[in-house]
Amino acid sequence: MVGIIGIAVIFITVFGGYVVAGGKMGIILEAAPHELIMIAGSAIGAFLLSNDFASVKQTVKDVGKVFKGPRWKPTDYRDLLCLLFELIRIARTNPVGLEEHIENPHDSSLFGRYPKVQHDHEAVDLICDTFRAASMNYDDPHQVEEVLDKRMENSQNHALHSSHALQSMADALPALGIVAAVLGVIKTMASIDQPPEILGGMIGGALVGTFMGVFMAYGLVGPFAGRVKAVIDEDGHFYLLIREVLIANLHNHAPNICIEVGRQNTPHHVRPTFGDLETALRALKQDAA
Repeated sequence: MVGIIGIAVIFITVFGGYVVAGGKMGIILEAAPHELIMIAGSAIGAFLLSNDFASVKQTVKDVGKVFKGPRWKPTDYRDLLCLLFELIRIARTNPVGLEEHIENPHDSSLFGRYPKVQHDHEAVDLICDTFRAASMNYDDPHQVEEVLDKRMENSQNHALHSSHALQSMADALPALGIVAAVLGVIKTMASIDQPPEILGGMIGGALVGTFMGVFMAYGLVGPFAGRVKAVIDEDGHFYLLIREVLIANLHNHAPNICIEVGRQNTPHHVRPTFGDLETALRALKQDAA
């Protein structure tokens, strides 16, 4: 909703201000379709040229994040902490029983209690691989932390590719607008024998190309790229929470302390309160009793 409001404000203030200042929309409306074909078409072509099919598909999908916002909500962070608590408790009391959950998490009754987490391959793989490494005596907290940092950095860089692709398109749009404007000037020069009022309209139409390129770059595509990056960065905190809890577990802290470390490292606006989390963990303990 906020994204739609933002787009509406951009169009209303730019074109509304132009009309209030005495500008005539006729020239823009007449020239815009042709200019958009050249500018948007060449921008999309360059985008397709510089990205593979998987990247194109992912970028198109990520554009929806501008309107949907972050994937992970406060309840998801609470559910993740509860899942990690149960896994740590089982790992401490029944290491053999842990195997059925980490070797086949998609059929695990434990993971099944938290379907949104279970359906996220990155989160599940991160959890299971770390517990699996610990069971293989690869439990040096500092080494595991280094491995997790590199893994998460690679995943984050891959996730941000769509934002970088959109930003590259935004950077190219002003230049493509100039290309369209130059073509308009060439067309105008071919009609140099026309009266001044006709030449003025043709020059105005050519300048619409420059306007459209700059407007699309800084008013639409650039902000889209920035918003996609912000959403991806915010969702990245979900995986950082997994890292913090599992590293605390490798330091042999009590399960409750491990979970509290994760809770404290969760951003404030999605952090479950101590009371809510304590109530959820108490219910888990009663079910396990």
